[in-house]
Amino acid sequence: MELEVYKIREEAKLPVREHSLDAGMDLFYCPDPYLGSNCVWEENNMKYFRIPPGVSCLVPTGLKANIPAGHMLEIKNKSGIAHKQKMIVGACVVDSGYTGEIFVNLHNIGGTTQHLRPGQKIAQAIMVPVVLCGVEEVYTDPSVYNTTRSSGGFGSTGLV
Repeated sequence: MELEVYKIREEAKLPVREHSLDAGMDLFYCPDPYLGSNCVWEENNMKYFRIPPGVSCLVPTGLKANIPAGHMLEIKNKSGIAHKQKMIVGACVVDSGYTGEIFVNLHNIGGTTQHLRPGQKIAQAIMVPVVLCGVEEVYTDPSVYNTTRSSGGFGSTGLV
């Protein structure tokens, strides 16, 4: 399967799979000259991103993609960025019907302002098959079905 990708700005970088068996393809920050964001600043004719602690910003990639029907792109953290820069991805589903530019919603959960330079890796995209299902309302509470799990969640099985 091939993912068809269109660069809407010349300096955009195509997604890259660094190793042949990697699940994710790296995505890169590509400045948008028309983007008005409180996270953007310009220095030496280059647009950088500045993400203060506790702030999230939509970071442009300069890419559009033709995602095949029955699939989605899931945007995930890069482990090094999450660990070292304390930036994590939010709002991570790109549906097959979406035709706009792909943005990465980065949240700075750390205590210091983070900076992104043009062409820097920001996240990774994974092509995921989607099971399209309908929704049916039922009139029997699912908790009446006796299971070993029951309604336990959010750490109910303990730490060990």
